Amino acid sequence: MPVLVTGPPRSAHLIMPVHPAKLIVMLIVMVHSGLAMAQGRGSFFKKSSSTPEQVENGGEFIIVSGGPALRKWEDLREENEQHDRWWGNFIRAARARIQQLQQQHGAGYPITWLVYRPGYVTRSEEDGQPLISWIESVRDKYKINLVWLETGRDIIRHINSGKDRKRVKVVGFEYYGHSNQYAFMMDYSNDILGASTSWLHEKDLQDIQPSAFSGKAKCRSYGCKTGESMSAKWRAATGVRMWGAKGKTDYSNPLKPTLSPGGYWKR
Repeated sequence: MPVLVTGPPRSAHLIMPVHPAKLIVMLIVMVHSGLAMAQGRGSFFKKSSSTPEQVENGGEFIIVSGGPALRKWEDLREENEQHDRWWGNFIRAARARIQQLQQQHGAGYPITWLVYRPGYVTRSEEDGQPLISWIESVRDKYKINLVWLETGRDIIRHINSGKDRKRVKVVGFEYYGHSNQYAFMMDYSNDILGASTSWLHEKDLQDIQPSAFSGKAKCRSYGCKTGESMSAKWRAATGVRMWGAKGKTDYSNPLKPTLSPGGYWKR
């Protein structure tokens, strides 16, 4: 079974006297520069959480939820290195986004939710909870199109032929789940500790039909490290940019996934 595993101190300088007026100007420049850096590194996600980015009406907006890790594996790690203490990180984040899109565009906005089913079947057995039924209840509440995934390549199949792409273009694509810089990992630490046996690799993206996308489509991944390689491959394959994280993402609050310290968004 294939497995995807994921100087010396500076010299002192003389301090020259500075005129008070010049000092004030320097401070203003420093404050504005700091704010600009903060917007590039952290506020992108916060803005998209509270005031969703404008996307096209019509077409199809695709949201993907990868599967959770199993506790039997993650409990073997040090506590601060464990993943998915709660089963619903990627489900709750997707649900919050569905709510945002419907508030912005109306209850009938065409959303398709792709969910990696095998990961929730195994976690359901481990937790002793009806997770599949709970996920389906989200579909029923918001009246969206739920499509169960069995493999990572099912994402490509839906993009290419899930709708008549001559008439219905993909206007948005978002991924919530585990990833590294090269792949969306659908089942990280579910079948094998710290590894994935089901994924969508950046090398597979060449099989996506660029004509499936609207030229104004908005794409982003809220998995770890997508912006370090996969975002560029996505653009090369589809002609559409994808925002991704440089560094890790944090789902401690699944209503508002954030960047881990030191990370920033790029595409």
